[in-house]
Amino acid sequence: MLPTRVLTVAQRLAMAPVVLAPMEDVTNAAFRRVCRRLGAELCVTEFVRAEQMIARSALARRKATLAPDDRPTAIQVYGADAGLLLEAARIAAEARPAYIDINCGCWLPRVARGGAGAGWLRDPPAMVEMARRIVAAVDLPVTVKTRIGWGPESDMPIVDLARRLEDVGVAALTIHCRTAAAGHTGDADWRWAARAQAAVSIPVVVNGDIRTADDVVRALRDTGCAGVMIGRAAISHPWVFREASALLHRGERLAPPTDAERCAVYAELLACNVAERGERNGVAVSRRHVSLLGPDLGPRLRPLLNAATSVGATRDLLSA
Repeated sequence: MLPTRVLTVAQRLAMAPVVLAPMEDVTNAAFRRVCRRLGAELCVTEFVRAEQMIARSALARRKATLAPDDRPTAIQVYGADAGLLLEAARIAAEARPAYIDINCGCWLPRVARGGAGAGWLRDPPAMVEMARRIVAAVDLPVTVKTRIGWGPESDMPIVDLARRLEDVGVAALTIHCRTAAAGHTGDADWRWAARAQAAVSIPVVVNGDIRTADDVVRALRDTGCAGVMIGRAAISHPWVFREASALLHRGERLAPPTDAERCAVYAELLACNVAERGERNGVAVSRRHVSLLGPDLGPRLRPLLNAATSVGATRDLLSA
């Protein structure tokens, strides 16, 4: 029998195999609430820097606070120092998230250059030892989100790395199927996730270029993975979660959202962001979601919404 901590994550993925990815400045509580209502049953927070978590900064508290209706949600932490990551994980566990996720996949130079995020892939043994220490330190499942490797595709450590992470007690692995060097360029190669899943007993979640309900079905079928994670596609189309659920469970294809539905979701995000951040910041933060208004309405309203500075003006534009 698998260890309890693995079964817990495996059972969550069996019930909710389509996961909302952690995205900085995107997957805040407001956006998670909208995506959950649209079918994203399992979500991950924005990443929280270990040093900020330890300092219990206002930013860390905002990112890692989970309301009663914001569950199951995992908290993701990142950092370059194993000891600080361990302490941050302990603090994150106080919120009783679904699990603690360690970011070993962010490729952005400001993160990876100093050894955080995908920077861990330059030293896989250190990455495994870091994960071992965190697993031993917290009483929640610990998962890792990573990429298939740091540099050229001729040197991919992911399959062996998956085995070693399983050996130290990591409960599940999410694999973005590009190298760190590739960033978001080129096509994600899901075959690496399939190879990793075949090599381990823990769940593997495939990530990268999963944009539609058809992609969800194909990724699960072709990789044998326990779940899929949707990131950038959800920013402009959070309805992908309900569409994927309908196709997976009922074989049903749903109609796309109407313009009225799109405006209602934007208004919902606006209300949540204003309640959390105040009018000025809430209105500004909501503009990052203009793309969910669709290919017709979005370009027309974008300049007007960018110029609007009040809730009233924004709502007037949405209802015009």
